[in-house]
Amino acid sequence: MSVHALDFGTTRTGQPVHLYRLKNASGMEVDVTDLGASIVAARVPNSNGELVDVALGFDEPERYENNTHAMGGIVGRVAGRIADASFELEGRTFELTANEGANTLHGGCDLWYERLWEGAMVGRKGDRRRSTSADTVIFGLFSPDGDQGFPGDVDVRVTYRLTDANELVIIYDAQPSLTTLINLTNHAYWNLNGHDDGEVLGHLLHVAAERYAPAGPLHIPSGRKVNVGGTPFDFRLPKAIGRDLSGRITNYDHTLLLGSDGKQRKVATLTGEKSCIVMDVYTDLPSIQVYTAQKLMVEGAKDGAAYRPYGGVALETQYVPDAIHHTVFKQPVFSPEHPFHSSTTYAFSTL
Repeated sequence: MSVHALDFGTTRTGQPVHLYRLKNASGMEVDVTDLGASIVAARVPNSNGELVDVALGFDEPERYENNTHAMGGIVGRVAGRIADASFELEGRTFELTANEGANTLHGGCDLWYERLWEGAMVGRKGDRRRSTSADTVIFGLFSPDGDQGFPGDVDVRVTYRLTDANELVIIYDAQPSLTTLINLTNHAYWNLNGHDDGEVLGHLLHVAAERYAPAGPLHIPSGRKVNVGGTPFDFRLPKAIGRDLSGRITNYDHTLLLGSDGKQRKVATLTGEKSCIVMDVYTDLPSIQVYTAQKLMVEGAKDGAAYRPYGGVALETQYVPDAIHHTVFKQPVFSPEHPFHSSTTYAFSTL
């Protein structure tokens, strides 16, 4: 197991940006950067033992500073949409920064996945050092009171760990100074046939969700829980992502409900139909947003690739978007006595 810090250029203001490369005994490699605390690459062995980069990304830091599609980044303070860019909490109304019409998307303006985080490699015993025995990278961000309109200071830590079992573990910790909303996720786009292979509509997807949260035309959940049976949102048995995309539903940007017991469990499996690479998703969060990137249109991406609609799928583990307006959903409300803590694991294997 090893992790190395590499130069990744500079920001527009001249601040140095780093790339941290984690590598395990199986040869799997994961690159993460302190710009947006983003996943840049995930090179996974296929059935022939060849490494396939399955995460969409960029080669230059400036693309992460203007990260229109949230490529690989950490989303906060609140993932997803908040209707009317406002909410009430403890008798007060908080006005947020609207960045999608009248609504807030992924926290609003000054997006977390376009900011420079503090990065450090950490050894297995938690001591900070740059050594080949380290297996972890921790990124830190301080979000002051009023940031994006949300109340309270929040001290955020996101930990990336790569295990010898080809598991990429992401651990989220956020300590607020006041009662506030926190809903963190990673917005990686996955293409298990290779980041530049084209559409993922042939990938097989299984999600252990009995219900989903219907959303209106602005992709904001209505507050209902509906059984997935007989709908395009039924992934209880593995099926090609594109199989039921037709007519009214031509893409997925929908919330599947996983339950709210707070226990770590396997919730989804994605399989590349060409590479035979399998990615199992484990989380303790109550929902997963399946997004098929239908608006993706990127030139000059990583390795010179051009990304097109449906070129990757995001599986965002999180609280239900706009839950603060719908008490039927588990609430992403946290306080100094009840800080945010969650983890999601992407475990890779081959058929």
